[in-house]
Amino acid sequence: MASKKFYAVRRGKKPGIYTSWPECQKQVAGFANARFKGFMTREEALAWLQQPEKSKPRAVKHATQTSLDLFGEEQSPRFIPTIVFYTDGGSRNRGNRRGDHVHQDDLAAWAYLIRFEDGLKITDTAGELGATNNRMEVMGLLKCLQRLLELNLQNEPIEGILDSQYVLNAINKGWLYSWVRRGWKTSGGKPVANQELWAEVSVLLPKFKQLRFKWTKGHANSHGNVTVDQLLNSTMDNLKA
Repeated sequence: MASKKFYAVRRGKKPGIYTSWPECQKQVAGFANARFKGFMTREEALAWLQQPEKSKPRAVKHATQTSLDLFGEEQSPRFIPTIVFYTDGGSRNRGNRRGDHVHQDDLAAWAYLIRFEDGLKITDTAGELGATNNRMEVMGLLKCLQRLLELNLQNEPIEGILDSQYVLNAINKGWLYSWVRRGWKTSGGKPVANQELWAEVSVLLPKFKQLRFKWTKGHANSHGNVTVDQLLNSTMDNLKA
């Protein structure tokens, strides 16, 4: 897919049209309720800038109706995300026999997709050798949270959609903070796997004021989940063992 060449900033430090994401990012990072969008041509970017901005009703604090999110999935009352992200991790390890382990040259990768309500998408992916699937799942979430903080979006209503029960249970069931209290030991007294990554995640999560997580079935009908899976598999395809 061709990358966007022009970025229109409607609300930012200096509104206008920019020809690279870093230039656009400087104008919107740290600017409350920034509005921006990427386009393939300058004409499209200019046309979007010249359109009158429509006022959008915000979620009412005491609203009781259930609505659909940006991508057609049902939401619980009183939560309408303006940002939705998907993260995923994978490993093509050969340690699938009893007593076997991940090999040093096994391919592994993570990926994330951040989608904004105006259509802008941000993705990233990277790989390494000899990593487990669970490690890559945590890494995908960590990298996504770091990017959101870089964009100063921690106060926005955000929903994270993952297919990893390993990651979701650690957060939603409170395992993560139990590990912290026990000095990074499991309930059985064993060292927590991927401790250094979880330690970073435990510091970042409290910075987000309106962040919730939801599970989706992997490789099914969630377009965002399928996209991050394709991204990480493409990374592994090009990773040199």
